[in-house]
Amino acid sequence: MFYRFAAVLTTLLAVYVYRSGRVLYYHILTAPALPKGYFAGGDYRDHCTVIKDEIDNRLTHCEHFIFWDHLDEEDNVTNRLILLSCDPGRRAWNTIMGPMDDPDPSGDLWIYSTETGSLSPITLANYPEGHDFHPTGMDAYPSKAGAPSNLFVVNHARQNSTIEQLVLDPAQPTVATYVRTLTSPYFVAPNAIALTSPTSFYLTTEHLMTRRLPGLFGSILPTIETIGGLPLTWVAHITVLPDGAIQHKFAALGIVFANGVALSHDGLHLAVASSSLAKVHFYRRDPSTNELTHDRDVIVPFGSDNVIWSPSPPIFTDVVENKPGAKAPGWAVSIRPIGARGSEDQKDSHSKTTGYDFRAPLSASAIAPASSTDEVETIFQSDGSVYGTSSTGLIDTRTGTFYLTSLFEDGLLVCYPEPRNT
Repeated sequence: MFYRFAAVLTTLLAVYVYRSGRVLYYHILTAPALPKGYFAGGDYRDHCTVIKDEIDNRLTHCEHFIFWDHLDEEDNVTNRLILLSCDPGRRAWNTIMGPMDDPDPSGDLWIYSTETGSLSPITLANYPEGHDFHPTGMDAYPSKAGAPSNLFVVNHARQNSTIEQLVLDPAQPTVATYVRTLTSPYFVAPNAIALTSPTSFYLTTEHLMTRRLPGLFGSILPTIETIGGLPLTWVAHITVLPDGAIQHKFAALGIVFANGVALSHDGLHLAVASSSLAKVHFYRRDPSTNELTHDRDVIVPFGSDNVIWSPSPPIFTDVVENKPGAKAPGWAVSIRPIGARGSEDQKDSHSKTTGYDFRAPLSASAIAPASSTDEVETIFQSDGSVYGTSSTGLIDTRTGTFYLTSLFEDGLLVCYPEPRNT
């Protein structure tokens, strides 16, 4: 019996080391030798600045942000705003990894103009009194010809995690009007949203076991799920009916720590970040059924958090480390299909090379093996001195401006294509 148990244990350990050994070594046992700061568009000291809330310092712990585009009748972008999801009380209220000490400080939504650089908090109109607001992932439908937009926000409230449906009006962009709270027994640990219509979306569940579990179960099991890389999470497709009821459909099961999610602009592909495996999963989507078919995986040099699908091929994924009081790194990369840049010869050459991402001070190739299908390139990296614990990256392809948020830093990092600080 002992030898049989030892054989099973040895096999399981070998499988874990084969699948997660790289992640364990580079992301848990060691720290990357990142520079003080690096921006692919130029010297970060000249191109990058951090925009803060200078009055109340509430633009902090901003896990997610998105573009809210205003379109004309021909679907041309007439105005582009950024919506930010922030929770200043995050260090005291984290339903996944803890602690869960104080749910009272409320989170905020912010709006930033890419045209004028103005920054304002968003007022939640008609929001229920006594209903917590701890926002994480969100997505907003574009406004066309001045029409209002639906905004869905994941809320890790004290009793249970929910999704808040709000409405944004371009005529009053600093006000979000409450519509309803969506609940479901499947909303165990919702994280990120990718809209497929004004009233439907993909939703990731990042953990099956959370700190909401009683006693030692809540203290131990979430960590085991994270470090052990247990494939217990999923992507679902949610449809909100006119009466507020929801239709829940599993779209992808057996994912390890499903975190950020992003839908391509043609609606045919979905990207999902797997934080514990330091990967991004790509799926082919059937728009008529919302069914997903796994396409490929791309390994990234960090525990991927959120993903954003730009109008052009790159996707930005970011590292976040929950180490309050410690200087934690930030890293953002783009992922671009190799076929989008060159011929099959270039694809074959890239798949055989041992190095890539040559411009960055710490190349992604030092940690992650080259992909045979996609090119990974560093956009921003820092050891935490300039900007750390990055969680979401955006690039405005109209202007080339790069934006980055952080789970534990104050403010919004903005890196311009031309020098601004000289």
